[in-house]
Amino acid sequence: MAKRILKVTGAALLAASASSLAAAPASSPAGASPQAEVGFVEIEPGLSLRRMVLRNPKAKGTVLLLHGFPETLFAWEQVSLGLAGEFEVHAFDWPGFGQSSRPAIGTFSYAPRDYATVLAKYIETAAIDPSRLTIYATDIAGLPALLAAIDRPDLASTIIVGDFAPFDRPNFMHERLQRLKAGPASDEARVQLNANRDETLANAFTRGLAADARFDLSARFKADMASGWGQGQLTSADAFYHYYSHFTRDQEFLETNLQRLTTPLKVVWGAEDIYIDKQMGIEFARKAKASLTLLAGVGHYAHLQSPGDVVAEIRATLP
Repeated sequence: MAKRILKVTGAALLAASASSLAAAPASSPAGASPQAEVGFVEIEPGLSLRRMVLRNPKAKGTVLLLHGFPETLFAWEQVSLGLAGEFEVHAFDWPGFGQSSRPAIGTFSYAPRDYATVLAKYIETAAIDPSRLTIYATDIAGLPALLAAIDRPDLASTIIVGDFAPFDRPNFMHERLQRLKAGPASDEARVQLNANRDETLANAFTRGLAADARFDLSARFKADMASGWGQGQLTSADAFYHYYSHFTRDQEFLETNLQRLTTPLKVVWGAEDIYIDKQMGIEFARKAKASLTLLAGVGHYAHLQSPGDVVAEIRATLP
């Protein structure tokens, strides 16, 4: 597989665009200097993913962090640095997001099932040892991670999921998401998402939170989402729309085949999530026989609002 890696060693986390890099100083809690790489890896002909890797020669294991909408891999800045002193950390942009490929509809459907295939191919291409791998998947990444694990029970040693919709329960979903699941309303929602990019990027992350729970995003992350929104002919909103056009089908497949899911699971949920109600997480954890952590005062984007809690939940699953 063809690979292109842009590398900086030392205490730096890189921000990447299609043509440039910017470094920012950082240090891990363990005092080590993480080694950050941002570049591109081709997982199949014509399908490349932008990825970030923080390597550690004495890593206890590997953590793969999977983002949601409308994010890019830089959603994981703080969580990555919190883990890099002990673990090797990977993150990538899903197709349709950030700087990853945007295949034409007809060759790639952007369905959760297609993203599950992307995930499995990334693990194989990156030569990650599944027996030492923990996956943390949030939002649109949760369902693909579980679908991939149904097909490949040895996909990872542990999967942590949170703030996503494993089952077809529209009553637990925000009205904005419900509209994406239904016929003509979904087409209108797509138009509105594309027309309101700036409002989405400015307000999606803290919508519904109390004033004292609101948090800031780094300038690097905000700029990366904005520049990555409209790469090529397909926007991130378009990718999200196509994802949801297959969502109910893949949710129903998961619920029907839940007994085939044997990979150890953990559920971490923001108790104040307004997009996917915590009752969805409670039901899934019960049916999947998984442990459940509800983060008090935290909304949909736990990894951004409370990265320390997310780091602690990941560490608790690792040696």
